[in-house]
Amino acid sequence: MRKAFDHIGIPTSIPQPGESWVPFSRVWVTNPRAHPQRLEYIRAETPPQVDPADLGLWKLWNWPHVAYRVDSMQEALAGETLILGPFDPGGFGQVAFVLKDGVVVEFMEYTDLDHWFGQPNPPGFAHVPFS
Repeated sequence: MRKAFDHIGIPTSIPQPGESWVPFSRVWVTNPRAHPQRLEYIRAETPPQVDPADLGLWKLWNWPHVAYRVDSMQEALAGETLILGPFDPGGFGQVAFVLKDGVVVEFMEYTDLDHWFGQPNPPGFAHVPFS
């Protein structure tokens, strides 16, 4: 399986410019391709009350995550501890969240690398090559 860094996701409670709605998880997200440090802000419609004993789900809603573009979601998820997904957040492919080495990791298998929630990526955006 090939993978490449995609973004860092940061939970927030403050509305951000350019948010897109994700019906499946009931959050608003920003386009990390529009941020110079590849940051995505995630804002829950209603932050869920998650028992801290459910470590993966609690971290998903409360801590940042790191996201990687993968060429095979099936291979990326093999042997991993799945937290959420896979699902299509905005018409560009599948995403899934896992708990790996104590960190929330998002895997993203794109079907469209040129758009984010139906909008073209910003001018100058360059795809990070697979490693």
